[in-house]
Amino acid sequence: MPALSRGDVPAKTGVEATQSFTQPPPRYSEASLVKRLEELGIGRPSTYAATLQTLKDREYVRVDKGRFVPEESGRLVTAFLERFFDRYVSFDYTAELEEELDDVSGGRLNWQKLLDDFWRDFKPKAGEVMDQKPSDITAAIDEYLAPWLYPSREDGSDPRLCPQCGNGRLSLRGGKFGAFVACSNYPECRYTQKFGQAGADGQASEGPQELGSGITLKSGRFGPYVEREDKRASIPKDIPLGDVDLEVAERLLSLPREIGAHPETGKPITASIGRYGPYLAHDGKYAKLGSTAEVFETGMNAAVAKLADAASGGGRQRGASREPIAVLGNHPNGGELKVMEGRYGPYVTDGSTNATLPKGADPKTITLDDAVRLIDERAAKGPSKKKGGRKPARKAKK
Repeated sequence: MPALSRGDVPAKTGVEATQSFTQPPPRYSEASLVKRLEELGIGRPSTYAATLQTLKDREYVRVDKGRFVPEESGRLVTAFLERFFDRYVSFDYTAELEEELDDVSGGRLNWQKLLDDFWRDFKPKAGEVMDQKPSDITAAIDEYLAPWLYPSREDGSDPRLCPQCGNGRLSLRGGKFGAFVACSNYPECRYTQKFGQAGADGQASEGPQELGSGITLKSGRFGPYVEREDKRASIPKDIPLGDVDLEVAERLLSLPREIGAHPETGKPITASIGRYGPYLAHDGKYAKLGSTAEVFETGMNAAVAKLADAASGGGRQRGASREPIAVLGNHPNGGELKVMEGRYGPYVTDGSTNATLPKGADPKTITLDDAVRLIDERAAKGPSKKKGGRKPARKAKK
């Protein structure tokens, strides 16, 4: 380094201004989440599929373009556990418990001792939480989620300040149909905001918005909706709020949509959106639709087929799919081997013999050799014994 004195200024050969933006890390996909669980030592290969399926079945998350996006219930459950049971959901504790369960499985640790040690600490902690008032629990979760529920505003004003009355404070409330944010000045101020709306969109609701033709877009206790005179229609989750214009609002308010008369009964088939999502209705029978778009696009042929499919599949196996999970090939003795989803779990079949997959087995990774072995083992056991039947009568004693 050259000798420098106070006040010396380096020669400038050029000045370049650059701007960069930080990007949030991508949301987890199934593969990246399993990889992260493996890194933390949480779970085992036999449990990953069931864990991911539970997240989806309980609607803690939804899958958007192959990525997990947290839902309202998922955020609330996570906030509750991290706020009141932080030790039991910490990565280190969970990984340590997995090791102890491995020891139990390997015969190196007594399972009763493991449960006794767990319950000794967990029971008083659970009792302490259960003794608190529901309002205190909600207030604690509200404070815990504050950075997400009430993000900083560009003008630097209080993010909890009610945008409608200007002096009330926003806070989390619990209702019959889920959590929502409301003003402290209720009932004088009836401003409400759907749970997570400000955190998701970066700004709070700005009140009613006129769309035209007497239709208003509003945000209510149970989410955004459109209203005209005395008729309302909720905005489905698969329609972004920014896409709701006059045309979308008119279509939602026009429901139910009559597709036409059923060719066999002559009774109308209608499409609409209910509490549990989009559906078809005909003569007291129903069939689910996959999206809001199908409510407006489904034609007569598709509607009749969906209703027939729902009628034939609903009574036989609840929740079972008639489409194979995988087609593996032919059995050496004949018959195409398929992996199917049944009422009591996945199984393989050759058309005449069914064999349930071992507990924890991934139905998507079953090979042809595995299927042949399972079918042969099941066939060797012979037909299942029927339960029940009348017992022979006892002879009366003289």
